[in-house]
Amino acid sequence: MPQRALTDRFCATAKPAGGQRQTDYFDEGHPGLALRVSASAKGWSFFFTLAKARRRMSLGTYPATSLAVARTRVDEARAELEAGRDPRDLRAKPQTFRSIAEEWLSREGSRLRTVPDRRAALGRAIYPTLGERLIGDIRRSEIVRLLDEIEDERGPVSADKALELIRRIMNWHAARSDDFSSPIVRGMSRSKPHERARKRILTDDELRTVWRAAEELGPAGRYVRFLLLTGARRAEAAGMRWAELDGADWTLPAARNKTKLDLLRPLSPMALAVIGAQPAGAEFVFSTNHGSTPLAGFSELKIAFDRATGPMERWTLHDLRRTARSLMSRAGVPADYAERVLGHVIGGVRGTYDRYEYQDEKRDALGKLARLVNLIVCRRVISMTLRRMAQGSEANA
Repeated sequence: MPQRALTDRFCATAKPAGGQRQTDYFDEGHPGLALRVSASAKGWSFFFTLAKARRRMSLGTYPATSLAVARTRVDEARAELEAGRDPRDLRAKPQTFRSIAEEWLSREGSRLRTVPDRRAALGRAIYPTLGERLIGDIRRSEIVRLLDEIEDERGPVSADKALELIRRIMNWHAARSDDFSSPIVRGMSRSKPHERARKRILTDDELRTVWRAAEELGPAGRYVRFLLLTGARRAEAAGMRWAELDGADWTLPAARNKTKLDLLRPLSPMALAVIGAQPAGAEFVFSTNHGSTPLAGFSELKIAFDRATGPMERWTLHDLRRTARSLMSRAGVPADYAERVLGHVIGGVRGTYDRYEYQDEKRDALGKLARLVNLIVCRRVISMTLRRMAQGSEANA
């Protein structure tokens, strides 16, 4: 139980102590107050003794609840204790959908790969309608009407994503409650899995447009280029740490890999050039605050790209992964090697017994991908140069 005088600066940069999934940092000046830090969430706790038993109560998440507010709430809680009352009664709140969802994010955040996106989706599509409703009072018909509105505005796939998010939160709450039962039943989906599967890959002209737009978008631009050059999932690359690099070899640890296995990607010189050199003290490769925290806010990032690229058929960051896979095939990379670059598990007996890392084959595959990307994105520059040379010759004739 590390103790220190908590400061705003420390709270903003605090990370779990080495080897721990989460760490409670106790505030020396306010007994019982602790900042609980995990890999993806931070929250305030107050530890106290009541009826000879050790208790804990939540005081809010950080940074939504500041250090100063947390200290004030601890003072209020201790006053309740001295008056012989349970301080948790002071903090008791109605169980709204928003409060349950925020608790779900706080407790399950370390096991979720896309917490910022889920939080953004809740705030954008679900909280305005269901956020302040008592979760036990929400009726199936209310959810259906909300899904109708989302489907009308954004399409059936967006409606199904919202439904899945609501379902997970309600199922989580039902597993912890004695009397809550989720109103969601089978048959509420608006699309079928095969209809939701995307097939979009970017054309050569679109790749040139995206690559050129990335030049002006700083860390977000470097990140998008890196996705194309590696075929990495967006969360894998966004959370990439400098410590995961050994020369040109990037090892994605099992804890951050969807397959729960370490994944080695030998990066091409072009991908290493996109990364650049490690800034002093930086932990994360792609970051907007000098490497202290990983790149986040994929929705805002995509909006910035859409503004920079101008009119283009709708594309997503995940489409870059599919495009990279298609480019590897186009470059002559055998399917097995391309799949291993992407981190897909090879099934059957081969997947069970073949533990060879394929390091050389993956290095060759990523090198071929980089050369093809370079050829594609430079072609426009070459053609423009030749056109200017031709125009100059005509002028001198």
